Amino acid sequence: MIEIKNVTKTYRTGKVGVQALRGVSLKVKQGEFVAIMGPSGSGKSTLLHVLGFLDRPDSGDYKLWDKDIIRLTDEQLAVLRNRIAGFVFQQFHLLSRVSALENAELPLVYAGRRHLKEKALDKIKEVNLTQRAQHRPNELSGGEQQRVAIARALVNEPLIILADEPTGNLDTKSEKEIMSIFTDLNRKGKTIIMVTHEKEIAAYADRVIYMRDGKIISDEKKRESVAAGEFKELSFEGIFDHEQRLLNKVEFVEQLRQAANSIVSHKMRSFLSVLGIFIGVAAVVAMLALGQGAKESISQRLASLGSNLLSVRPGSRRFHGVSLEAGAVTRFTLKDSDAISKLPQVRRVSPSVRDRGQVVYGNKNWNTQIQGTGSDYADMRASAPIAGRFFTEEELRMREKVILVGTTVARELFGTANPVGAGIKVNRINFEVIGVLPEKGASHWHDQDDLVVMPITTAMYRLLGKEYVDSIDVEVKDMSLMQEAQDSITGLVVKRHRISDDNKDSFQIRNMAEIQETLESTTRTMTWLLGSIAAISLLVGGIGIMNIMLVSVTERTREIGLRKAIGARKADIMKQFLIESVVMTFSGGIIGVGFGILIAVLLSIFAGWATKVLASSVVLATLFSITVGLVFGLWPARKAARLNPIEALRYE
Repeated sequence: MIEIKNVTKTYRTGKVGVQALRGVSLKVKQGEFVAIMGPSGSGKSTLLHVLGFLDRPDSGDYKLWDKDIIRLTDEQLAVLRNRIAGFVFQQFHLLSRVSALENAELPLVYAGRRHLKEKALDKIKEVNLTQRAQHRPNELSGGEQQRVAIARALVNEPLIILADEPTGNLDTKSEKEIMSIFTDLNRKGKTIIMVTHEKEIAAYADRVIYMRDGKIISDEKKRESVAAGEFKELSFEGIFDHEQRLLNKVEFVEQLRQAANSIVSHKMRSFLSVLGIFIGVAAVVAMLALGQGAKESISQRLASLGSNLLSVRPGSRRFHGVSLEAGAVTRFTLKDSDAISKLPQVRRVSPSVRDRGQVVYGNKNWNTQIQGTGSDYADMRASAPIAGRFFTEEELRMREKVILVGTTVARELFGTANPVGAGIKVNRINFEVIGVLPEKGASHWHDQDDLVVMPITTAMYRLLGKEYVDSIDVEVKDMSLMQEAQDSITGLVVKRHRISDDNKDSFQIRNMAEIQETLESTTRTMTWLLGSIAAISLLVGGIGIMNIMLVSVTERTREIGLRKAIGARKADIMKQFLIESVVMTFSGGIIGVGFGILIAVLLSIFAGWATKVLASSVVLATLFSITVGLVFGLWPARKAARLNPIEALRYE
């Protein structure tokens, strides 16, 4: 079954080399019960590890049923450890966080046979632990723990049982129970290779090998093997491809359950790790909600300016070093407005004049802004009345004394009453209220609803006594024509007013779309800035996760060694630690999302800030938390996966 020739193995501690095996040759037949004895440091445990595919020799040959084992990859050796060999250790190496039954099931996970968990219960019954199956290792005696380890070694029906001082930590009664189990297994056909330093234990074996200084000094066959089981030769054809496929399908739920057990077993440490992610995600969600709310608030206010608008205003210039007032050189009239309206790029035009005046209704009065506009103002400025109507072109032409009031004026003069149809005085001139303008909102520097609107002809010739307009709003047919329209208007004004090159600054054309784009760009930049600052805290939380996972790798070094000893591949170890990391960050992310939404709501209610939580920001924050778990869990996972199983099992 097993044949090794001239096997050597040297361990290095710093610059010092310790030769554990010196040209060892050995044959083991299927069904034999072999005991390996010798003093400490004789190499017996190293030989057992080589025979059980846990360690590679430095030189020599190793054949299993005439198949060369030396050249197998680490992944293939893991398959052999899982399916061919079953290990029983002196220190038991049971997982403390799970029950005896779950410890026995562990090799099934790495064999892709988790669904066959009833086999683990059968093995628990074989070692007489049915009543203790749900107990954890710290609730079991030493002998019971060793029986759990034997059940775990048997669950995948291995052909070889390798036991390293299986009775070293047991009392006399437990020794007899364990050796009775080994003897019975040997009778059923199991090949058993056992390391011991006690002659009484070696007496149970059919063959005793003595070692000293890394060499076999004697090999005594005490009796013929009494194994009665059916012998079978291992078929290597397709086993590795088959096992690779199965191992790639290790149940995710099982890995998730083990990750949850690990997290719960260190509650405070896990909580502090999750706290960093929780704070980071909550900050990201809240900041993005704040930025999005500000963006929409600005967009709503800019919507009141209208779309595709150009505003033509008289400018000012310096004359002999003296700054002249706006309109001192170029003044616009209603005829200029008519001329601009005839340009091919222009859809509508609305000239405006502005001033302040006193508005009186009954015994109430209010000082507000007076604005005279054209009949197209409502459509151009998104100011369709919420009550009543806007004035008509005929009323504009006839200079009718009709007026629309903003919501602030309506509230101050009329309270909750409907102002439509009421008569009011503006600078002692009677007007009829025909409508109420929509609410535009207010800021700390300007209340857009504190105004009254009337026909521009009425304002100029009946109320304010103005001959010139203060501005001309121009609506362009299409956003793509904005620059062309601006150039055409500039040319028209220069031509009509005979403006020289020196006086080009005597008027201005403001592009409202550019202002809107600039404000939105600024808001977007602030949103990303706030989000980036919040993301930094998330990264800090990720570093905390990595630190905890590195500590976890150190604390669980022996557990990692055990998992590798029972067939876990590097990929399986990496998956487990990555899943643990992602579970922590995802948990913190989900809680952080909820808390971030709560913060956004509280900011809206108590601070009066505009906030809006988008589904995309929630998804982004959640995915970011998962990514943090993957990225910062990768290094600890790789470190765990690269551990040598022998060194890991010996770690103190």
